[in-house]
Amino acid sequence: MTLTGNLRAAGLAIILSWGWKRAAIALVAGALSALAMAPFNAWPVLFLTFPVAVWLIDGAGAGRLGGIPAAAMAGWWFGLGYFVPGLYWIGYAFLVDASTFAWLLPFAILGLPAYLALFTALGFALARLIWTRDASRVIALAASLTLGEWLRGHVLTGFPWNTFGYALTEPLALAQTASLIGLWGLTFLAVAIFASPAVLIDGRSRGRKPWIAPVIAVSLLIAMGIFGAVRLSLHPTTMVANVKLRIMQPNLQQDVRFNYSAKAEVMQKYLTLSDRASGPQSTGVRDVSILIWPESAFPFFLTREADAMAQIAELLPKGTVLITGSVRAPDVPPGVRITRAYNSIYVIDHDGSVLSIYDKLHLVPFGEFLPFQDWLEKIGLEQLTKVQGGFIPGTRRRTMDIPNAPRALPLICYEAIFPGDVAERDDRPGWIVNLTNDGWFGISTGPYQHLQQARLRAIEQGLPVVRAANTGISAVIDPIGRFVARLDLGLEGVLDSPLPSAIPPTIYSRVGDIPAAIIIAAALVFVIRRRVAKRTA
Repeated sequence: MTLTGNLRAAGLAIILSWGWKRAAIALVAGALSALAMAPFNAWPVLFLTFPVAVWLIDGAGAGRLGGIPAAAMAGWWFGLGYFVPGLYWIGYAFLVDASTFAWLLPFAILGLPAYLALFTALGFALARLIWTRDASRVIALAASLTLGEWLRGHVLTGFPWNTFGYALTEPLALAQTASLIGLWGLTFLAVAIFASPAVLIDGRSRGRKPWIAPVIAVSLLIAMGIFGAVRLSLHPTTMVANVKLRIMQPNLQQDVRFNYSAKAEVMQKYLTLSDRASGPQSTGVRDVSILIWPESAFPFFLTREADAMAQIAELLPKGTVLITGSVRAPDVPPGVRITRAYNSIYVIDHDGSVLSIYDKLHLVPFGEFLPFQDWLEKIGLEQLTKVQGGFIPGTRRRTMDIPNAPRALPLICYEAIFPGDVAERDDRPGWIVNLTNDGWFGISTGPYQHLQQARLRAIEQGLPVVRAANTGISAVIDPIGRFVARLDLGLEGVLDSPLPSAIPPTIYSRVGDIPAAIIIAAALVFVIRRRVAKRTA
């Protein structure tokens, strides 16, 4: 039997499958699709798994209500298979304080994927609603699944982690298309490109030349690579004059960081590590203009501890500033007990004065706040950080003035995964500083995925990203996604680097998601017209 014959036999077997076999096929295809994400970046596997998605929707047509419920169910199983291995690392956070939270582990590793899979189910169902019997059904799936992914990134504060478009971010040349159409445009292209081999089983009954779709897809992939290679060659990495960064990566265990009794130990480690010589010519922190510490760096309110502020002032030479994460107490009258806090970034001068503060806007559900906080606290539940009442969100996103350096856009932890929440167009910064603590997730795939997403923000915006992480991965990334310096996961140390210069605003930074919206709208119009024309004929 020829390759085409084998492919047709496999496709027909999937189309005709039903019951538990159909669910198992969708589950396995989704699980294999997770290999396309960091750190594996094995995106060619999607040329096998996304055609399966097309054939599953083909086979749903035998079901009731036009096959929409059957397609949605296949999409849910596909999504569950994708999100469980892709997000298993979230379970590590529930083992940091196992005596309190371990019982929630099944809800974290199965419940969250089951919820996120609803958006994949929605994408499959919408695709079935506008499904055609020719190659244009691949475009139907691409548009519908992108809409589902967009909703996943926005509903209930959103969680666009491992959106399918990230499959096209490695190698780096492919990722450059994000400077034009952003993450959602990449997601549309990824689904359309990788699902295209599904039409090879169609034969003459659905189109005389079924090979055209995959040829166009591969040509588009090649065009993206050429565009990216040219863009990389046109933008060599340049540096901001007289700015020297030092990122301190302490690699502290998560339970230590939230234990007030460890205050002296934590401060001593930070101070000693920050002043460590990084080479034979290094004089420690005296070589540095900006020292950066990670998110929530202290198990106490930093500015309320005079001795800690004095130690920082003693550490910093004149002309050096510290950018650090810390929890921040709200302004309350003297004697009032503090029960809530902000997750903040401070800029501290060499004399210990606070120059600027940013409070995190986009808080993590179940990590920094609970949905229906008051009600859930009454029945004994609490978020992972154990802040009664939850963290207080900030009021607005803004840049921070940094002495003797360009203005910086601060992003705390997973704020960097939201492409639409990054830069204000009328307040363009010179760089993005991303402080995070991935120590909750141990040595797992999670920190690699987080870095992959922060890196795409650099490409989308044309801005360098400087990332300080407690346990790693800390990195300095230039505005088109090249790593200038990097300190890997699970290591203790300092990372010294110059600050890359920003490039002119990208198309995406100027117009946002408008190009992606136009592409998806045009795709939907095209598919619907094809469907109507076929039915009329």
